[in-house]
Amino acid sequence: MVRIEILVPLTLLFVIALVKQIPKIGGDIRIALLVAAVSSAIISGLNIGETAIAFVDGIDRLSWVIMLSIFGSLYAEAQSRLGAIDTTLNSLRAAFGSSPKGLIVAIFITLIMAGSLLGDAIAAATVIGFLVINALTELKLKPEQIGMIILLGASIGSIMPPITQAVFLSASLVGVDPGPVIKIAYVTVTIGAILAILESFRFVRGKGMPAELIPDQKVMQILKDRWKTLIPLLVLIAIVLANTLFNYNIFTELTVFSAVLEPLQEIKIIQGVTFQVVSAIIVAFAVSFLFPSVRKNTKGVFKNGLGKVYQTVQIQVCAGIMVGVFYASGLIDKVALMTEGLASSMVKFGGALSMVIVGMLTGSQTTAQSVIVTFLGPILENMNVAPEMIALGASHIAAAGQNMPPVGLTAFVVCGLIGGILNKKVDPLKVMMLALPNSLYFLAIGLIVWFI
Repeated sequence: MVRIEILVPLTLLFVIALVKQIPKIGGDIRIALLVAAVSSAIISGLNIGETAIAFVDGIDRLSWVIMLSIFGSLYAEAQSRLGAIDTTLNSLRAAFGSSPKGLIVAIFITLIMAGSLLGDAIAAATVIGFLVINALTELKLKPEQIGMIILLGASIGSIMPPITQAVFLSASLVGVDPGPVIKIAYVTVTIGAILAILESFRFVRGKGMPAELIPDQKVMQILKDRWKTLIPLLVLIAIVLANTLFNYNIFTELTVFSAVLEPLQEIKIIQGVTFQVVSAIIVAFAVSFLFPSVRKNTKGVFKNGLGKVYQTVQIQVCAGIMVGVFYASGLIDKVALMTEGLASSMVKFGGALSMVIVGMLTGSQTTAQSVIVTFLGPILENMNVAPEMIALGASHIAAAGQNMPPVGLTAFVVCGLIGGILNKKVDPLKVMMLALPNSLYFLAIGLIVWFI
């Protein structure tokens, strides 16, 4: 029998999050998360002090993900002001863009890079989408085909290492080191990206490259003129790869960094900035201010950068509050005990389906994982699924869910962007159906690693 301390918070969470007809609060995931947290605290008998401590503990658990979103967006905005995105796109076009297929490869790589930097598919589609829509239109692609390319490029970017918010979040919720998970994700996500590119090639089969889209500069000429705009990005890549490939962490090896970061590790929530990838982004962000184009627009960098992740960070904070209360009230353990008698396969398939539905309805892998993995992670651990595999599977299933038909929110945003620029009606359902094979690939990977 389902106990009231489990049933009430979960019912409130899903009803408020999914029933948009509820006046004022319907469909607001932030309210749903907070209501679930408060109801759990009340039913479990936590006093005000214990509840406050649980709030802080929960936010602290997700602090590195929150800091990654904040500083990742600030860094991406600085790179936009610096012109690094334009340099990257133009360089890739010069390298691959002499044919329609080459141009598609260049666009995908740029979208994936932007998605990785921003950690959010919708943000990446918005930031980069307007740069590539007209070029894809010149290739005589249908609006829905353009939508599929932007949707998949941005979505795959949001899970692509090394700055992979989806993996960091799942690892944080499960309580496991993301390093081993990221190494596997390099392979699985790259395969997904290759499949997406190959899927898109059929759109330009037999088509020639319009003369106006053929780059008029060589790669080396572009890099010679604009190499300085890539310095912050190269700094970031060097720091991350030094740790990933050579196990050299400059933030512990160099006194100038360790002296600053070690005291911060003792401060709850703030300690999120000491996570290695977050620290690397902060360093690269600081380097960006050596350039006048960024320095003169400091106010705009912070205003636009923070504005783009305002909603995402709010959801993450609310998710942290819910996670903290659920652990403090013992709800996580009670859910795990309640499911002990269920078949392992039923739990795994049911959990995956729930994550897909929440991701589809909210257009956010962040929300899907925050709502589902909080409960599912401990249950899967009790079923002897390795924590690293739980995190890897959750990130891939959530990434699949946010693009699933019939109501993937991300696709609606992308179609609105394309429709506004081209002044045409774009069918989001067709876009989602075009992207479905790739979504099913990520879903399959998630299920496979849970079952092996």
